[in-house]
Parts: sequence; structure tokens; C-alpha cells
Amino acid sequence: MATDLSASDVAKLASGKTDASVRAETIAKVSDSFVKGALTASERALAEDIFRTMARDVEVRVRQAMMDSLKDSPEVPRDLALELANDVAEVAVPFIEMTTVLSDDDLIEIIRSHGQAHQLAVARRPSVSEAVSDALVETTDEAVVATLVANEGAQLSEATMSKVLDNFGHVRPIATQMAERNALPLPIAERLVTLVSSKMQKRLEENAGVSAETAEAVGRETREKATVSLLDGSQDAPDIHALVSQLHKSGRLTHTLVVRALCMGDLVFFEAGLAKLAGIPVSNVYRLIHDKGSKGLHRLFAKIGVDKKMIDVSLVALDLAKDLKLDSRDDRDHFRSVMLDRVLTKLGETQDVDSIDFLIRKMSGGGKKAA
Repeated sequence: MATDLSASDVAKLASGKTDASVRAETIAKVSDSFVKGALTASERALAEDIFRTMARDVEVRVRQAMMDSLKDSPEVPRDLALELANDVAEVAVPFIEMTTVLSDDDLIEIIRSHGQAHQLAVARRPSVSEAVSDALVETTDEAVVATLVANEGAQLSEATMSKVLDNFGHVRPIATQMAERNALPLPIAERLVTLVSSKMQKRLEENAGVSAETAEAVGRETREKATVSLLDGSQDAPDIHALVSQLHKSGRLTHTLVVRALCMGDLVFFEAGLAKLAGIPVSNVYRLIHDKGSKGLHRLFAKIGVDKKMIDVSLVALDLAKDLKLDSRDDRDHFRSVMLDRVLTKLGETQDVDSIDFLIRKMSGGGKKAA
């Protein structure tokens, strides 16, 4: 062995009679040789005995010296890894952050049996599984959750994200970090949109002297426009139905939101939204809105209480959706522009409007809430 340690040397180190600085230097050398793979099989066995002995050294700096070399090694025996991970924060935190030896079950047990320092170390790991992320969120510790959400290497299930918003949606740094994560599920993105619009509505009421009714109308329109912007017009969006169900349950699935989606070319959301509002299968909605003429759409809109004026916009949008293929954000912007031109031409409008929002407001009487 590079350090020329014998069994008697190990016993001497374990006795604690050697100066702490010498023990720290010695264990660092042994650890370095172990990590570099410079030991024979018998030397590795001896080194592991030394590690287990020194993991109980009374001096933190000795345990730190060993940990510092071993934290990046995948060859650390699991029992030793657990001992280091359950040590005081000075030893455990750097080890927890970097080691690959610990299993998800090990990490979850550390989260449940230790305090914030150990939990933050888990939350900072380069890779955090969904199960471990959920355990971290269950701590309800704001600092731990903020660190986890900011970690792009952490996998968060939709259910875990929902828990975060339930408990910390009002905490701006956490909500902001959540919004900046890649590939958010649509229901989570919509909840974030709602949080922002609700705060804006409150500010209008408190700081601008706007009536509650006006502030609510402005907040609703802002929220609906932002919600529609989350959609991509895809015909294969598995979470569209989850989003529609969430909106309906919370009372945010309005007539105007459904028509706005159609005006941006999102037929999937339009059909799913109408189906939810009418309480009928999506397949029935499809047959009704694609029926020759407009009788099906008239019957459907009458059933859910949509203003008849909205049919003019919807019919133009449906015809246009059959003509244009939407593959990108640019396509959707083009759809919106062409849609506006066709509606204005059909209705003979002369007003100088720069968006479909004006027409939707005008035809819906302000966008009443769906029953």
C-alpha cells in the first residue's frame, strides 16, 4: 500500500493517540489511493477496514479528509456511504451532494431523519428522482423546495408540482422557478398563469382604484389569453383533457376561453372544452361541429348557453382550420391574422381592430362565465 500501513497501524489510528492532523493526512492518502485504483485486492480490503474505523473518529476534520476523497467514488462500500451520509453536516452535505452510491430509499430515509442541511444537500444533487423529489416537497420546508424546483436535474411529477403550488404558489421565487422549468405539464402551466393574473387583479383593485367587477374582467381576459398561448395546436396532446378538466373544476373553463382557443387554431382544446361544458363525449362534439351546415354547432352552443353571435366567429375559424395546417408558433400567428381578416370581411366590420380579442369581447357581451 502506498502509505505502507499494517494492521497494527490501523489499530494505532483507531486508538486516537495519533495526532488528528496526522490521522487526517494519512486517511487522505489512503482514500486517494483507493479512488485511483492503485491498490491490490488485499490492500483494498485493508483500506476499507481503515475507512470504517476512521468514520468513527472523534475529530470531524479526519472524517472530512476521508469524505473529500471518497465522495466521487462509485466504489465506496454502501455501509460506509450511509455512515458518511448520516454524519454531521460538515461531513455529510458534500458527500450526499456528489455520491452515486446511495439509493433512492437511502436518500428518502436521510430526508426523513435529518434536518434542513441534509435535505438541501439531497435537493442539490445533479440528479434527483421523482420519488426523492416528492419526499423533499413533503418536508414543506420553503428553502428545500425552492432549491429543488430550481434544480433542472430534479425530476418532478405533475402531482409533486401540484403540491408545490398548493403550498408555495404564493412564494414568488418558487413560482418563478417553477415557471422557468422545461416542459411543464399544461395543467401546471395554467395554474401558474392563474396565479399571475390573480395577483394582477388584486393590484388593480388595491392600487389603481379599479372596481372589483372591472378588475375581475381584466384578470379573466388576461388569464384566458395567457392560457391559450400555452396551447400549441397539436392533435396529439395527452394532457389537454387534464387541463380542460382542471379548468372546468375550478370554474375557469369559459365560453370565451374555448372560442379563443379555436381562434388560434386549437381544435383539440375547442372540442374537449365544448364536450366538458355540454357534458357529452368528445366524439359527439366532433360530429356536431363538423356536420354539414351549422345546425350542430347552433344546437351545441344553445345547450351550453353561448351567445349566438359567437357562432359567426367559430364557423369562420372551423372552416379556416380545415384549410390551414398548424405546425409551429408562426403558423398559429398566421392563422390568427387570416382568421381576423375573414371574420371582419364576413361581418362587414369597419372598426380598426388589431386583434381577435376585440371581436370576442364584443360578441360575447364581455365574456360571461360558463354555467
